[in-house]
Amino acid sequence: QVQLVESGGGLVQPGGSLRLSCAASGSIFSSYGMGWYRQAPGKQRELVARITSGGRTNYADSVKDRFTISRDTAKNRVYLQMNSLKLDDTAVYYCNLYTAWADYWGQGTQVTVSS
Repeated sequence: QVQLVESGGGLVQPGGSLRLSCAASGSIFSSYGMGWYRQAPGKQRELVARITSGGRTNYADSVKDRFTISRDTAKNRVYLQMNSLKLDDTAVYYCNLYTAWADYWGQGTQVTVSS
């Protein structure tokens, strides 16, 4: 089993920045990718950013040039640096770890952008 624990969420004003962290632990035996998803009230969960085992990244169009995903493979951690935050970025952010046969999810961390 794999456990994911997110941290770093909170309340921030529009234009501000936050950095999310996710620590993975447990039975991580093979190459895996990691990513961040978010779910706003009344909306479906959506991909924010993802990074493969080889370091390739992809982003949702809505966050390109504002968010940066990175990972520390040795520590089984993934980060999401969020800059120039907008009201529409308000959501619960979930960490995801995926392999060829499974997906694992964290409990989520709330990000609220408000003036």
